[in-house]
Amino acid sequence: MTIKLAVVGAHLRGQPLNHQLSDRHADFIEQTTTEAAYRLYALANTTPPKPGLRRVAQGGAEIEVEIWSLTAEAFGSFVAAIPQPLGIGTVTLASGEVVKGFICEEIGYEGAEDITSHGGWRQYLASR
Repeated sequence: MTIKLAVVGAHLRGQPLNHQLSDRHADFIEQTTTEAAYRLYALANTTPPKPGLRRVAQGGAEIEVEIWSLTAEAFGSFVAAIPQPLGIGTVTLASGEVVKGFICEEIGYEGAEDITSHGGWRQYLASR
């Protein structure tokens, strides 16, 4: 059994935490976007810098994500290592597919910068 996982920030290819996927022999599937029901935030006081993905009822946008596939065992060890305020929840892709993916606890948005207009973490980093 494998589990699809949507990553949105520091776990993207070329980003500082991607090794946490490659160390678990995760397979890259595709780069895509969420449905237009999310906002993206640059979280305050995270090292390395990380974004938070938030599902909203109104004012959402499509956000770039990468989809990875992990075995159930690898997924479990990956999730166990995720620090607060991040977590894993359910994310809907633009295609309508529902996968597991990064989300953020509400407290994580305190002091965070709304970067939704960039469309994704890479675009935000490139703008800085």
